[in-house]
Amino acid sequence: MSRFTIPPIASSEITPEAVWLSRRKWLQQVGAGAVALGAGGFLPAGAAGEATEPLPATPNPDYWLSNRQTSEKDVTSYNNFYEFGTGKTDPLRHAGSMQTRPWTVTIEGEVVKPRSFDIDDLLKLASIEERIYRLRCVEAWSMVIPWSGYSLSTLLKQVEPTSKAKYVEFVTVVQPEAMPGLNDRIIEWPYVEGLRIDEAMHPLTMLVFGVYGKMLPNQNGAPMRVAIPWKYGFKSGKSIVKIRLRETMPVTSWVGIAPNEYGFYANVNPTVPHPRWSQASERRIGDGFFAPRVDTLMYNGYGDQVASLYAGMDLAKYY
Repeated sequence: MSRFTIPPIASSEITPEAVWLSRRKWLQQVGAGAVALGAGGFLPAGAAGEATEPLPATPNPDYWLSNRQTSEKDVTSYNNFYEFGTGKTDPLRHAGSMQTRPWTVTIEGEVVKPRSFDIDDLLKLASIEERIYRLRCVEAWSMVIPWSGYSLSTLLKQVEPTSKAKYVEFVTVVQPEAMPGLNDRIIEWPYVEGLRIDEAMHPLTMLVFGVYGKMLPNQNGAPMRVAIPWKYGFKSGKSIVKIRLRETMPVTSWVGIAPNEYGFYANVNPTVPHPRWSQASERRIGDGFFAPRVDTLMYNGYGDQVASLYAGMDLAKYY
């Protein structure tokens, strides 16, 4: 695989119409300017903060971007993680109380060897490597993030998917005592995402344990998440506790809420606008709210690697 040379950009999640009112209320409380700047000055002393425990990793040049990375402060303070609230700084404010040890990930369904893994065993399963991915949000803001982990396929091969395994479903943890956003009922919890099996087995699809050379902070999906760099950020499930291999396509969370807006595939495609906004350009987080926007790249710039997965598909229909 050749080295990537893509303009600096990337992602996190989405803002459906269902959360507009709660977002507007939050903006009134802290001021719209705070959102554009990451709102660091408004965070309480008990906020989750950046990760501190190191996670040694070997850089993998096959997945390296030549672009300027988004700052660690922005990556760890401007997030969507609706279990903690709909505001971009809510995960940083509230995620510190989420318990990430002990942590078990169960893999079940269409596999020969279903089993549960302790998170520390998963950390030892393969050599941890650092990849710099460009990820993008449906709302047209983006980041370049140095994730640490390894290909999801490494884990899936441990359980030996059967010939019936056509899809992979990811389920996020539910901790009511630590997640105030669960009370909003925006989503039918737990949060569910999914991939087709060939997407999940693609080497670009990453099982993530760290960022910026450190263990993942809670607000970024500790202790384990996935990253799928050619898709919009909401596809990258956080704080995963269950992986289920299925013969049928799962009904993922946003598809269940608004299927006319959020499709199962969620590939970055600037030629297909979201029903409520254009996806042809994006804003780089860290450049300032009024910085010039840049063109969005098909498949987020990873077309040479992944376009063949969708050969012959109508990408306006299978969005």
